[in-house]
Amino acid sequence: MDINIFIERRKSLKISQVKLCKGICTQSTLSKFENNGRIPSLTILSKLCERLGLSVDDLYKNSIASTTHMKSILDKAESELMMEDYSNVSESLSGINADEIHNNALKMQYYYQRGLFNALTNDKLEDAFYCFARILEDLDERHQTIYTHLAYVGLGIFYSKMGLIKEASFFFEKVWNYIDVHKDETFQKNGINIYLRILTIVFYTAEFYIKVNDYEKSNELISRGIRLCSEQHITYYLPRLKFLSAVIAINEKKPHTEIEGLLSESLAFAKINHNEVVEARIKALREKYNKEVDLKNE
Repeated sequence: MDINIFIERRKSLKISQVKLCKGICTQSTLSKFENNGRIPSLTILSKLCERLGLSVDDLYKNSIASTTHMKSILDKAESELMMEDYSNVSESLSGINADEIHNNALKMQYYYQRGLFNALTNDKLEDAFYCFARILEDLDERHQTIYTHLAYVGLGIFYSKMGLIKEASFFFEKVWNYIDVHKDETFQKNGINIYLRILTIVFYTAEFYIKVNDYEKSNELISRGIRLCSEQHITYYLPRLKFLSAVIAINEKKPHTEIEGLLSESLAFAKINHNEVVEARIKALREKYNKEVDLKNE
């Protein structure tokens, strides 16, 4: 739906929101439609359009192509975000004007990506908070979509980056409860991006629990993530999940062969996915681990 067609017609006729919605709906309903893309009931929308000399169908003339194009850009940015290809993520998102997104789901996808990107790169942390707030307080105020839980993850990362572990724990605990409730589900969803979002939730929550030394929760989440990757034939997150397993194994002083095996598996999957970021992390972790082993053996 191209809401701009509606707005431009109203303004060209010099009809105020108050006048247009009189006897049909509240001004708040109309304002949320024009400013936030929240579509009212078909009955209300039809009456508003009729008052402007439009039909509801007129609002869809340009939307199919623009929505498809926007979705392709956001899907591409999402894959880049999963691969930690932050330079391309920045380039993809910088070309998007949120005001031009009139599809609610796409708008949530945009804000989650922008917020997570800013939180992970320490770039404009205040903007990250705003993005997640838009999802939680406006776009998904009933907290019924996966974007709410992605926003919780983002806020957890946000507070963790600031060293506010108590606040971060508050949000990651919400995510943990969500995962725990749905742990026996196979998440039979449509589209690979749904699985990537679930894996995003699982990965960053596991990473946080490693940070606070809760290895039991971390291991459970990692196992869930690896199982989901296997079930859905998704390899994006496998190198990162295996890397987390190696970190836990080192911290828990597991046998050398087990640690090396996990590092090797992580490296193999990183090479398959051309994830140079994870490759660099594995190299650094292996060097640090080997130095510790050498010192212990001296």
